[in-house]
Order: sequence, then C-alpha cells, then structure tokens
Amino acid sequence: MKPIVANGLRRYASGMTLNDRTSPLSLLETRRSGKPRDMVAPGPSEAELVRILTIAARVPDHGKLAPWRFVIVGPGQRRQLADLIALALPEHDPDANAAHYAKALEFAHQAPALVVLVSAPIKGHKIPVWEQQLSCGAVGMNLLTATHALGYIGSWITGWPSYSERVHDAFCGPGERIAGFLFLGSAGEDLEERPRPALDTIVRIWDPPRD
Repeated sequence: MKPIVANGLRRYASGMTLNDRTSPLSLLETRRSGKPRDMVAPGPSEAELVRILTIAARVPDHGKLAPWRFVIVGPGQRRQLADLIALALPEHDPDANAAHYAKALEFAHQAPALVVLVSAPIKGHKIPVWEQQLSCGAVGMNLLTATHALGYIGSWITGWPSYSERVHDAFCGPGERIAGFLFLGSAGEDLEERPRPALDTIVRIWDPPRD
C-alpha cells in the first residue's frame, strides 16, 4: 500500500483513497481517523486550530446554548497532563504496573496537538440535556472533519481518563464531563480502512403501528 505521489493522497488495495479531499462529498465518503500514537508533526498551526474550532462549533444547537467547551492542551503542558494521568492511574487501577504507567505517559504525549472536548449541558433548561449532548457529539464530528479537510489527521479518544474523577476535575466545571480527547497531527503511517456496517443492517422502513 503506497501513497499516491502526485497529490499526497493515500490509496489502498481496495481502491479507496482515504480522506480524499478532491471534493466535499469525497472527503465525507472516505473520512478516516488515525491512531494518535502514529501521528507526527506537523500539526495544525495556531491559526489553523482556530479555524478548526470555529468550524467545529458550527453545529445544530437547539436553543443556541453552546453546551460544549474546548480546552486546548499546549505542547508545553503535556508533561503536566502526563503527571495528572499518572496520579489518576492507581485510582483507576490499583494493580497498575510499569507497562500501564508507560502507556499513560504515551497517551499524554502523543500527536502534535490536543483538544479536550467538554460537554457542558445546561440542566433545568427547556432544551433536554440529551439534545444538548447530541450537539456536543456533532461538535466532535465537525472538529474531526475540519481537521481532515485541512490535510491533517484526527482521532477522538475517550478511555478511562475521560471517566477519571481526578482528570475530570482538571478539565471540567460542575455539571460538565469530558466528551473526549481529540488528537490532531499528520499521519506517520498509512491509514487502514476498517469494516463499515452494510446499510441493510442499520436501515429499515418505518412500520406504523396498527390499531
């Protein structure tokens, strides 16, 4: 599997070019996340990251509540993130060994850029929390798509740090929760397509109830 030299796109044995940016539809049809541990520099510039986040926030938002937040972890803050996760690890897994700590360290330092997406629903509002959470999910998808549209690779990761109370408190306010860690960079390895569901397994025609 070799990248196409002419335009920098990557084509695979199946004939599919992943993250094909030749048209908006082709990008949507071939969008593929990358593994954060395989991401290399360059990542988005400061101006590009602002553009990515601006696009990410352009989502359906019933009530215009903006029930989500972005927290940027800068390159100089990765060591502090690693220290935070190392403190949280034994709370998550009291039997954690050296390999687990090494993996936690890798998590904190992977990819050139990192944005933590926080779900911040307004409870007690007439717009149900569920709808606000759906809006946050749309933000995450838009963020990935914008990243890929600029020629980079993104990945939306959760894992145990997203549910750690210690990590939560470092990123979230009351009533908020971590929706995911979004790692952004360039592909250091060829991407591989993964299985996708056949439409006939996930689509059905509505059968109205009969009296």
